[in-house]
Formats: sequence, structure tokens, C-alpha cells
Amino acid sequence: MKFKRARINGLVAAVMLVGSGTAMASGFALIEQSGSGLGNAYAGGAASAEDASTIFYNPAGMARLNGKQIVVAGNMIKPSAKFSDTGSTPAAFQTANNGNGGDAGKWGLVPNAYFAMELNSQMRVGLGINAPFGLQTEYDANWIGRFQAKKSKIQTVNLNPSISYGVNETVSVGAGLNYQRITGDLTSAINWAAIAFTAAGGGAGGLAAAGAANAAGQGEGVTTVTGDDTAWGYNLGVLFKMSEQTRVGLAYRSTIKYKLTGSVSFSNRPTAAAVGAPLAGGIAATYPDGTVSLDIKMPDSFSASMVNRMNDKWDTMADITWTGWSVFNQLNVIRANGSTLSSTPENWKNTWRFAIGSTYHYDDRWTSRVGLAYDQSPVSDAYRTARIPDNSRKWLALGGQYKFSKASALDFGYAHLFVSDASIRKDGTATGSGNLVGTYKNNVNILSVQYAYSF
Repeated sequence: MKFKRARINGLVAAVMLVGSGTAMASGFALIEQSGSGLGNAYAGGAASAEDASTIFYNPAGMARLNGKQIVVAGNMIKPSAKFSDTGSTPAAFQTANNGNGGDAGKWGLVPNAYFAMELNSQMRVGLGINAPFGLQTEYDANWIGRFQAKKSKIQTVNLNPSISYGVNETVSVGAGLNYQRITGDLTSAINWAAIAFTAAGGGAGGLAAAGAANAAGQGEGVTTVTGDDTAWGYNLGVLFKMSEQTRVGLAYRSTIKYKLTGSVSFSNRPTAAAVGAPLAGGIAATYPDGTVSLDIKMPDSFSASMVNRMNDKWDTMADITWTGWSVFNQLNVIRANGSTLSSTPENWKNTWRFAIGSTYHYDDRWTSRVGLAYDQSPVSDAYRTARIPDNSRKWLALGGQYKFSKASALDFGYAHLFVSDASIRKDGTATGSGNLVGTYKNNVNILSVQYAYSF
């Protein structure tokens, strides 16, 4: 039945669409894996190796750390995503509650923690705990696009044990395993009035069924999808000390394959009292709560970074990162019995991120940072959805560090992301979810604080 297929397709596929909210690299990746890197817009991430957060950006960088170190950081992220209607058509039989949805962006906290330890003059080991992907967005309940998206919350937790080895004075190498868990909770409205119209055969009978559902307050309900899985990946890195002033780092993070398993539930189905027992029974049989699964492949990435100490006061850094978003080409939602419930084309494209930064050392205690970055979006206009109104963004970042002593330091940073306006034209008229046409105005603010203690 076409209405059923479209609703579950949109919701379960959205388990992986985690980019417009908390996720602040393009797509749905979270680059905010330290507080020390934000002030430079994460330029030089694979070469900086200032503290134990290098476990995430380039594990080879642990070779520059002595003794033991603990790092804890918190990144507060506030995206703003405001939709402006420029010609949308409400969902069939739904003439009320057609607002713009308010600000879909919500505050999110991305925590990180790292521990690195020197085993001997050549080897270091470490452990990182972070969240490489994430999303939290929520529209007003009465917005015009509620049949395409209402609330999306995705969380990941990544455990990243790592090791580094100093080959010689010039070269160090590193590797890490990534054990990652993902959980998702997504909702959208479901158009029972339109489904009743189709189930009753359309025409006068269908109109009567749709009207009866609306009159009984059962013209729409909420579909909820929850799911989770765990999977393994790896990251590799190499750090070159080109001279006393210059370091170059190369880092690779692997793809991670998930098979999300979860449940789909439907609320406020039309009852026999509203639309008659045969029709209500048919709808209930066609829309049962149940189990679904979805194969997802997280993208791999490759970074090349450089850090150069110009003199005793100034450092400069640069970074280029490629991310293989083209792995999101097709999403197939599978029933528990093995049949295909839906198939959705995504057609994302690979992206590049470019960043430059500079650090100024005032004295032994105070350091200031600045950074600029450009981050491409993998989402083209033709495939943009209400769950991920993503577009390319420009970063302006500021930050600094205060050293309490040789053993402890506090890093802090702020970044504002200027996100290009994102047009959307998502026509769900044939499936009862309306035609969403408009423009998103987006921006992001990020605040980070980090404490590092060496012993």
C-alpha cells in the first residue's frame, strides 16, 4: 500500500540522516572531538598533537606526549534551522496546523574524554571516548512538514583504544580500534485521513472515510522509529617531523557498517467507531507495530595536516579532509520476514573540508587561537529533506588556553558557522505527506571547554 510504504520509508531511512542538528561537520559527522582544536577551526588536526585528543585525529601524535595525561572536554552546540514556506501544499485532508515549524535546532552537548600513557621511549597507548555522529532536531508539532519530519534524535558513543610507535626521530605511526554504538529515536506524523481515503477505494466512499477520521480526531497520528546497533572500525595515522619547526600528519578513519534493528509504532489509528470495523481492521492489519532493520555504512575519511612554528610567538596550521559520503547511495528498509519494505535513493556526494589557523603564544601561560574553514555539504538540492536541511558552511573560530601549571591546562573556544541558505522541494503529495517547498536559513554556534592534566 503506497501510503504505508512512503511513511515507513521516510522514517526508518532517517535513522542515518543525522546532519542538520548537533552534527557540525557537513553531513552528520561531529568534528568537535576536543576543546583545544576548536579555536583553530580544527586546522592542523592530524599534525597538532597538543594533547591526548590526538587519539581521535591522529593516534601517531601520542608519540609527542610524555608521562600520562587525562583530557576531558565538553562542546555545547546550538544549531539554528528555520524554514520559510515559499509555496508548500499541505498534506491531503489536513487544512489546519500548517506553520513553519519554529527553530528546529536544539542545544546539544558533545562530551569527549581521553587518556594517554607513555610505555617507553618509543611506545604510547591511549583510550578515547567520544561521539563521532549525532543529531537533535525538533519542529513545532503543528508545522506544515510534520508528515515528513517532527523529531530526530541520534546518539553515538565511540570507544577508541589506540597505540603509537616512534619509528625514529622523524616518523611516528599510530593505530586505533573503534567500537561504536548508535541509538536513534525519530518521529513524524502519519496521515490517517489520506490512508482511510485510499483504503476505502477513493471517490465518495473515500471522502466519507477521510472526513469521519478527521471528525473523530483520528485524521493523523504519530509514527515512532527506534533502533540501535554496535559495530567496529579502525583509524590509522602517521606523523612526520619535517624539521624542528614543521610537522605533517596524515590520518585515515575507516567506514563502519551498521545493521540497525528496531521497532516501528503507530499511534491514533482510526477506530471502528470512527470509520467502521472493516476499514479500521484493514488499516490496523496494514499498519502493525513491528520490527524493521536498515543497513547503514558510515563514511571513511582522510586528513592531511600541517603545523609550522614560525617563531617563538606564532604557529600556523592547515588541514584538508576528504570524506566518502557517496556510500550513502541507496537505503533499503527490510521487514522481519526478509521482505523489502522500501527503497530510498540518497545519492550523497563525497566532500572536502579546508581549514587554516594561527596560534599566538603570549607567554608561558596564555595562548590565543583563530581559525577559518570551509566545509562542503554532501547533500544536493534535489535530495534535501526536512530531516537534514544541510548545506555548505564557513567557519570563524576563536579560542585560547591558560596553563595553571606545567601539569594542567584549560582550553576554550567559540565558533560561528555561516551556513548557506538551503532550498527544499520535497513532494510527498502522492503519499499523503504534502509538498514541502521553501528555504532554510541555518547557522551554528559552538562553545567548547577542555581540561588536561598530565602526571
